[in-house]
Amino acid sequence: MFTGIVQRACAISTIERREGMIHLTLDLGPELTAGLERGASVSIAGTCLTAIDFDVDAGWARFDVIAESLRCTTLGELAEGDLVNIERAARIGDEIGGHLLSGHIHGVAEVVDVSTPTNNHEVTMRVEPDVARFIFSKGYIALDGCSLTIVDVDRDASTFSVHLIPETLERTTFGHRGVGGRINVEVDAQTLAVVETVDATLAARGMG
Repeated sequence: MFTGIVQRACAISTIERREGMIHLTLDLGPELTAGLERGASVSIAGTCLTAIDFDVDAGWARFDVIAESLRCTTLGELAEGDLVNIERAARIGDEIGGHLLSGHIHGVAEVVDVSTPTNNHEVTMRVEPDVARFIFSKGYIALDGCSLTIVDVDRDASTFSVHLIPETLERTTFGHRGVGGRINVEVDAQTLAVVETVDATLAARGMG
């Protein structure tokens, strides 16, 4: 599990592409590799991946990304040198500063507008309708692993917006995101459960 509080944006040092999978090596730095173990979960651009090798002194870690993750996320679009948001797995007793995340991606959003009024940074994104039905104003959402509050929702256009503070722009990849950028989306688990339960209840009553 993760909290959606991105620890830093790290660079991809190498990508090895094989049939149906890729190997990612990331320059995490000694801080984020300290205490890491083989088999540990790490959130990379919001996607839960398993560490298969690492070097604490050199500060790198390696991960496999297989076909299903490549299909559902933006990880297959990455290039060497790209920055990705990183969060180590939460531990019992950690402060939950964002909201609980699984690292399982529900869809990919496309940035359709970036607005920068004085001292503000507003990003509007479009998702597929089957993901948009779980997105509500003032609800939680995870974008590339970053826990954010949804501001506005346009249900007809399947768009929503978030507002970013300077700390988020500095610590994460959002400061580099422009129109056309693609972002991994994990919807809030409680919202998903409520919506699907209501839909199933209405369908059972012939009201769906």
